[in-house]
Amino acid sequence: MESTHLLGGSKKRVKIHPHTVTAKYATHTPYAPQPGVHTHFPQPGDDGYDDAPSFEDFGSFVEETSDRKQLTESRKWPLTLFGSRHNDKDTAHKLQTVGGGEGSEGSAKAAKGSGKGVGEQLASFGEASVSASRLTWVGLLGAALAHGSLIVLTRVASERFSLGPLFLLLVRSIVQLLSLAVPLHRGENPFGPQGYRLRLLCYGIAYSLSLCCAYSSLTFVSPGNATTTWRLATTALSATLAFLLLEERLGLADGITIAAGLCGLGLVLLPAVDETNSDSPTDPAVFWRGAFGWSLSALAGLWMALALVGYRSLKERVGVGTALFTVSWTGCLLAPASLALLQEGWSWPTSVEAWLLVLGLAACSVVAFLGMTHALTRLHPALVSASQSLEIPIAMLLHLAVLPLAPTAPEVVGSVMVILSVGWLVAMKLLPSRVGGRRQREEYEEILDSPIK
Repeated sequence: MESTHLLGGSKKRVKIHPHTVTAKYATHTPYAPQPGVHTHFPQPGDDGYDDAPSFEDFGSFVEETSDRKQLTESRKWPLTLFGSRHNDKDTAHKLQTVGGGEGSEGSAKAAKGSGKGVGEQLASFGEASVSASRLTWVGLLGAALAHGSLIVLTRVASERFSLGPLFLLLVRSIVQLLSLAVPLHRGENPFGPQGYRLRLLCYGIAYSLSLCCAYSSLTFVSPGNATTTWRLATTALSATLAFLLLEERLGLADGITIAAGLCGLGLVLLPAVDETNSDSPTDPAVFWRGAFGWSLSALAGLWMALALVGYRSLKERVGVGTALFTVSWTGCLLAPASLALLQEGWSWPTSVEAWLLVLGLAACSVVAFLGMTHALTRLHPALVSASQSLEIPIAMLLHLAVLPLAPTAPEVVGSVMVILSVGWLVAMKLLPSRVGGRRQREEYEEILDSPIK
């Protein structure tokens, strides 16, 4: 697009581009080096200098004539969510004014395009985010239910069928090797993408070591105390390690809620009244056996916190199927080593009920792993671990149904605190807040009204 203006005795040629403006001044009898082109711009005092348009004129000329303005105006859609009908009419009128030279068809298209406002897009994005968050939390609650079922199934297998915990872990790891089909079906490397295989290996070793320590502690302390200690250490250490290694911080409300849940887990760990009032001397072997079991549970929490933080750093590069296969084959290597180290005997299931119990245990472990690992792609590791604290009250209720064991008062109070903390956490993440919605609306309106887009 070119325009020609006569400035006294000179001729100005202007090339207008949507992004740049090039101006050349030439006299009727130009000077060399190129015939017809003179590269000297008018200086103050020269003829025609005062008549030449300023840079502000060039900018306004470009703004009024270029296609970029039309594109910008066509993108200024009305806000159907936060705006009003009056704004919609004004915007449609502006679109018709800009596109009036292109005929009624162009203005109709512009008016049609203006119906899809920024507010609708923001609303669709918000609905998609809320639905994804709901799916994530449903998966977490399902994982907590699976974890609670794992506690009860492991105890039933140990008491009724004499199946050792580490043997159950080995069978569970062998069954989970079938997850190799997932990365192969997707055309992925089952050992992780190149450049991240070492970190994936460290994740698998940390996760398997955590399971080995947790299942080994069941031999020395009660399953309830071992699981509670494991979950308490995992939640507290995952919050610390995520801040130190990933620089991910928890919000104030999340931190208070998680702290309340940890206090509930601490109440569950309180000993019963008859244990505290017993005057009989404690056997040193029993004391050190229990201390070793508690230490294994805390160590399992440390390894699990490292595993959660490790996968959080690999969330965009390693799929859930690849992570499950990594945990499976590392578990197949570390579980027999733990069996040999603790000298736990091999006891195979001898009945159909025992095999069904083992398969159910493996299925629950897969469900729990998938729910937790998927949630790590969207949530803080401490939030993921804190949500799994529901396994303690779930296991308590299942124990009442399967094994006639009445819980103590501290266990009941602690379980109620855990349920309330997790429920409040879910409510904060999913239920819309009026204050937050009003604040987001003001921020969106401020951004949209700003001259800088």
